[in-house]
Amino acid sequence: MIGVYKETIGDTISSIIVVDAAKKDEPLPVVTYFHGFTSAKEHNLPIAYLLAEKGYRVILPDSKLHGDREEDISSLKLHVSFWDIVMQNVKEFNDIKNYLDDHNLILDERIGVAGTSMGGITTSAVLTKYPWIKTAAILMGSPKITTYAKALVSSYKKAGDLPITDEEIELIYNQLEELDLSLQPEKLEQRPLLFWHGDQDPTVPFDHSHSFYEETREMYKDKGNIKFLREKGQDHKVTRFAILETVKWFEKNL
Repeated sequence: MIGVYKETIGDTISSIIVVDAAKKDEPLPVVTYFHGFTSAKEHNLPIAYLLAEKGYRVILPDSKLHGDREEDISSLKLHVSFWDIVMQNVKEFNDIKNYLDDHNLILDERIGVAGTSMGGITTSAVLTKYPWIKTAAILMGSPKITTYAKALVSSYKKAGDLPITDEEIELIYNQLEELDLSLQPEKLEQRPLLFWHGDQDPTVPFDHSHSFYEETREMYKDKGNIKFLREKGQDHKVTRFAILETVKWFEKNL
């Protein structure tokens, strides 16, 4: 039987852990799955269930200002906080691993990461920081986070005044460059990486992930370790096909 357990990791990371109930306290391979912007951990229970059926422990954390961590702030402030949330996710992913290590819950250091949209962006960012990640899947996320940030700022400025200064914006760009996978693809170190993206996505540009894949594939000795799934006509919504292919990816590579 698959168990679903609510857990607060550290002091603040409200999470759901999905795992075979009979193996709840045993070391298992682990997948952490990050949700998208304005979403929450519960929205990814279907893929977590499928992964748990295959023998994985799945961690679904709420990002800052989302789900159980939601605060009473304006929509504009939430949008302006987007990159702060991503950077906080990067830090908290290490906190999640430390929690798992402290409780001896990772089998043979087999830990993977995936995410949707903002969660996919988070996934690309953590790959620049943590060489202990074994494999990853980016679903409709951008590995070109500095480029994407500049596009978002431009659109916000056209819509009205931003509640932060140009100096603060430049500081964000500088911080993002350190987490920008497109600026340091060598940090992948040949690790297995899956992309899925709908080619009619109006929210996160399809070309960001596809062009990165085309460029980075040439760096891989084993071309089978990097894969791009393009779903024609699909917009900014993860399909059942994408979910099933992601599960297969982790089965193969973790």
